[in-house]
This record gives sequence, structure tokens and C-alpha cells, in this order.
Amino acid sequence: MLPTREKAEELLSEAEACNPGPWGNHSRVAAHCAERIARECGDLDSGKAYIVGLLHDIGRKFGVRHLGHVSDGYSYMMSLGYDEAAKICLTHSFDDQTTDAYIGNFDTTEEELRLIQDTLKTIVLDEYDRLIQLCDSIAGAEGVLDIEERMNDVKRRYGFYPQKKWDNNLRLKKYFEEKMGKDIYAVTGASFSRK
Repeated sequence: MLPTREKAEELLSEAEACNPGPWGNHSRVAAHCAERIARECGDLDSGKAYIVGLLHDIGRKFGVRHLGHVSDGYSYMMSLGYDEAAKICLTHSFDDQTTDAYIGNFDTTEEELRLIQDTLKTIVLDEYDRLIQLCDSIAGAEGVLDIEERMNDVKRRYGFYPQKKWDNNLRLKKYFEEKMGKDIYAVTGASFSRK
């Protein structure tokens, strides 16, 4: 189950009021990209793509956390009955469905870490999980970024970027470009403007 577009936007606004920061606009850019790419793919629901893109980082509502934002977002969306959004909160950071290559601090409790790891083992990734992983890797707070520039930015901020994750993001870009028959930046880049 998912919230409506309007409800998702309301949830993001409420979350930003609790923990202001560039993550809110990053989420809007990811949602914009997801909607545009889904529309061009033809077999994806662009409305659903927008909503899950908008809510992928909603766990940031609860403060400045690294891995903790994943468990916070998952638990928050599940508490509201939005299991499809909860899934994306969990999967957007884990292309291999493990926490092994997570970039950032492991700032969770043992219980939160177990929740993440155990749930990841049971999930079957779908096109929306992969789409938001891609959109997360091109969405900056100010707009759409070149995927390699965005990954280099993350590398500068955290000191590393796993090669396997880097390669997977480039594979996702190629996959969705082939699926659309278009360049990803032609679909997402120049048309985004902040509301």
C-alpha cells in the first residue's frame, strides 16, 4: 500500500520540519527522476515511482542518522501501513541486499540492525527498488547530477565508495537507458525545477 501523491508530499514536508536539510530536496529530485524514467519505460507506474522516490529517505525525519535512517524510514512507513514505501526505505541503500557495502556509520541499535538485515534477506527486489537505487545515485539537492559526479561526492564525504556499488549503479543507468531507448539525462536533467 502507498499513500497518495498529496499525502506523500505532506509527509515529506512534515519530516523536513522535524529535521531540516538538503535531504528533502534530494528526495524531490529523486522523485522527479523516478517519475520521468518510469513514464518513459512504459511498463512502470510513474505515480508509484514518484511516491516511493519522494519517501525513500523519510527516515531522516527522526534526526541526523546514517544507517539509522533506513530502519527509521522502514519502521515509520510500516506503522502507517505503507508497506511498499517501507520496502523502498530499506532497499534504496543496499543493491546487494546486505549491509556489507553500506556507506556511512552503523549508528543503529542491535535490534535495528537485525531488522534491516533480516528483512533484506526476505525481500525480492523489483523494478521500483532498482529505479530508486538509480535515482538516489543521480539526485542532488540542487538538481540532477552526473552519476559519476554524485558518486565521487559521496566518496569525498565518506572517504570511500565500494567499487561493486559503483559498478552496479552504472549498470542500472545502462539498464534503464536501454529500457527507455533514451539517455537518462535527456529524460531527467534539464526539465527539473524546484517547486
